[in-house]
Amino acid sequence: MITSVRLQNFRSYKDESFEFEPGVNIVVGPNASGKTNLLEGVMVLARGGSYRARDSELVQFGKPWGRLDGNFQKQTRAVKIKLSGDQSAKSFVIDDKPLKRLSLERTVPVVLFEPEHLQLLGRGPETRRDYFDELLERSQPHFKTLSSNYRRTLAQRNALLKHHRTQAVEQLFAWNIRLSELGAQIAAARQNLIDQIDKNISKNYSRIAKKRSKVEIRYDSQFPAANYASRMLSKLEKTVDLDFERGFTASGPHREDFTFYLDAKPASATASRGETRSLLLALKIFELQLIEKSRGSPPIFLLDDVFSELDGSRRRALVDSLRDYQTIITTTDAEAVLEYFSDKQTLIALK
Repeated sequence: MITSVRLQNFRSYKDESFEFEPGVNIVVGPNASGKTNLLEGVMVLARGGSYRARDSELVQFGKPWGRLDGNFQKQTRAVKIKLSGDQSAKSFVIDDKPLKRLSLERTVPVVLFEPEHLQLLGRGPETRRDYFDELLERSQPHFKTLSSNYRRTLAQRNALLKHHRTQAVEQLFAWNIRLSELGAQIAAARQNLIDQIDKNISKNYSRIAKKRSKVEIRYDSQFPAANYASRMLSKLEKTVDLDFERGFTASGPHREDFTFYLDAKPASATASRGETRSLLLALKIFELQLIEKSRGSPPIFLLDDVFSELDGSRRRALVDSLRDYQTIITTTDAEAVLEYFSDKQTLIALK
């Protein structure tokens, strides 16, 4: 839980401070008043980085540095960003202890729901891979290292594919083995996550949509889970000529996708606007529960201007899911949000 934040030379804020209460905090203001920047500041303090920009872009234009200070339930935290030309340097301080980076254990659990997430079904495979892989990084301590190792190995193999074939082919086999081993681990982690989601998402969706429906998420893996590594290795060996022609690796987890089904039909093609929003809400509720279970404490729930995207029944379903979490909601219309909260809430007005 966060109790206060100070933003200095951060985005649109020269030097502003805000206080938060344990329950629902509603940040209201017109467009371009800094609502999203405030949420972003909380996210940077909690997780160490922004969800929408590079570190250098967080510092107010024309300033050499930016700083965030936050008081949380059990600790104080600060993030400092210094600029030098085109370069940026970021450092952290937790309870007066300086750190150069934050491990997963040192982050504060937080879940974000913002308008871009409503495009998860309709955009390309990379969007879905990024979403589920980031969720794995935030809930499984080893996955970020695994993912980084896979990307480095993939980059090495792709670099070899751009050399002359006779010069690269001898080195390629070792990279094929390593890439297949790491790829199998990523695929197994993804499949395990999807299996967890599928246990509860139909129930969550039916409660939100007010009708009984079956929701399924399928991991469209290129190879069977039982022998993923050996099958991927075989594929890499068989298609090596094509990969040399392309100049990149066409097989592996970096080329796979996820498909959402609603009542056995692909949701991206058949789901209505309201059904899509219900599905995404059900997924976000699972995300809250997963992060709470994996981290051992309830996450802070950040909602960036999504109330306007939901009708009355879906707003009520969302409100029901917020009761056990500290929540910060941004909106341009406080009345549209306040009517759904009978309990105490805190209003933060921006100009």
